[in-house]
Amino acid sequence: MKEAMFYERESDSRVRCGLCRHRCLIGDGARGICAVRENRGGTLYSLVYGKLVAENVDPIEKKPLFHVLPGTKSFSIATVGCNFHCHHCQNYTISQVARNAPVTGVPQSPEEIVEKALATGCRSIAYTYTEPTIFFEFAYDTARLARQAGLLNVFVTNGYITKEALTAVAPYLDAANIDLKGFTDAFYRDYVNARLSEVLDSIIEYRKQGIWIELTTLIIPGLNDADGELKGIASFIADNLGADTPWHVTQFYPTYKLTDRPRTPVETLRRARDIGKAAGLRYVYEGNVPGEGGENTWCPSCATLLIERYGYLIEKNRIEDGACPDCGTAIVGIGM
Repeated sequence: MKEAMFYERESDSRVRCGLCRHRCLIGDGARGICAVRENRGGTLYSLVYGKLVAENVDPIEKKPLFHVLPGTKSFSIATVGCNFHCHHCQNYTISQVARNAPVTGVPQSPEEIVEKALATGCRSIAYTYTEPTIFFEFAYDTARLARQAGLLNVFVTNGYITKEALTAVAPYLDAANIDLKGFTDAFYRDYVNARLSEVLDSIIEYRKQGIWIELTTLIIPGLNDADGELKGIASFIADNLGADTPWHVTQFYPTYKLTDRPRTPVETLRRARDIGKAAGLRYVYEGNVPGEGGENTWCPSCATLLIERYGYLIEKNRIEDGACPDCGTAIVGIGM
């Protein structure tokens, strides 16, 4: 247990958490929406510091980050808890913790994580699987050590961190894949328990802070797959983040509280990809459908195939010194 960062004491031993955009007002003995930050006598504590429930060596493509050190490995860690309550959460067994449930996890130190990442040949550490914001203190301490060791740091996040917290970690955070789960207030309210406007503001703040970002939209039949909604996302990316920002449109499969919805048809993903291209986006990828061809990277100028992927596996990479070998167009990202 560690005293939390980003909170203020208020009256009657209550505290106002400033880590994520919920900005929970937490009474004495209670926890925030994330269920892993607890007020004890007017002091807010992180209950998950160094308590890992997942640690794996993953391809960086699994995050998914397609424009960050392609073909390398990322040491991936998580604790329990999340500040969202998505009906379609794919990691609900570790993210959705009961408000007063005991917090579990295997004790680890930031030093141990960095040592393991180096020993396994990883080029980065990914704070992922649940929501890195809710284990911010541990991620922050680990990221600083990782930077000293020459490792990159990446968040896989729902984009609900406050500006204050993001500003603190930004000097050590190289990249993030941010979920933009839909493009209506109703979807975020009914299926996520969050506000769309706050997510959009956070995504723009990531860009302002100079962090490389890629966005992911899990497309759910009948809920967020309308042309107008997809066009809204594509236009938001093009207008606010730039045409070089990769957008991953990903296949949903029934899980958790949304078992009544079918898998996303490949045709829907292709339609979304076409919408992204029509909006001027240069890199739109189809996810969770290996072998369909939508995972490849093409030169935005001469349309030559540059990176051929099958799932998380890179089968061919023709990029040379960060550029297309045929026409010389620079391919954006980190370590391309």
